[in-house]
Amino acid sequence: MSRRHTEAHVQDVGWLRAAVLGANDGVVSVASLVIGVAAADASRGAIFTAGLAGVVGGALSMAVGEYVSVSSQRDVEEADLARERKELQKDPEAELVELASILSSKGLSEETARAAAREFTERDALAAHASLELNLELDGLSRPLQAAVVSAVAFGLGAALPLLSIGVAPESARIWITGAATLLALAGLGSWSAHLGRAPVLPALRRVVLGGALAMGLTAGIGHLFGVTTG
Repeated sequence: MSRRHTEAHVQDVGWLRAAVLGANDGVVSVASLVIGVAAADASRGAIFTAGLAGVVGGALSMAVGEYVSVSSQRDVEEADLARERKELQKDPEAELVELASILSSKGLSEETARAAAREFTERDALAAHASLELNLELDGLSRPLQAAVVSAVAFGLGAALPLLSIGVAPESARIWITGAATLLALAGLGSWSAHLGRAPVLPALRRVVLGGALAMGLTAGIGHLFGVTTG
């Protein structure tokens, strides 16, 4: 009796990478920006203006960067598929032998590999070569627009937390409250991304929390130095 495959795997991580990168960058960059400005003893209005500019500029930068980067990746994928399509039209028998060789290298006997290669080819030759030779899935190619939109929205959502924190916190504790809220948000993001990616949680937490703390600490120091030297 056959058993159903019930293990959960992450199939399409493009959107997840864009979302995590965007949210993480939004939290860290805007928190560092507003904390640095606050450390220079700026007014609440100046802090909010700087933070809002950071949100808009950062979201647009993330969107453009993701679109350009993922578009380049998509171009490479489509070029590889075009070459494979041409080779299949030019010499299908050689491509069949190549596919059988790939399957054989994965542990199948030569006879089984040839039979499987022929069956894959009869079903969808391009899809078979894309998956086994190029490690691509025809319905899972990179999506530049999706990556751009997801990263921009995630950046804005992530940036909203430190901007709100610095805006409502009392002046005497606004840096510490914003820093604490930011680190909690980063810990949540690290845990979430690790959970969705079926990866260990602690390494993800260390990366994002320590990186965020370092960024905020440096900008706070720079802001304090600037405020002292110009005060």
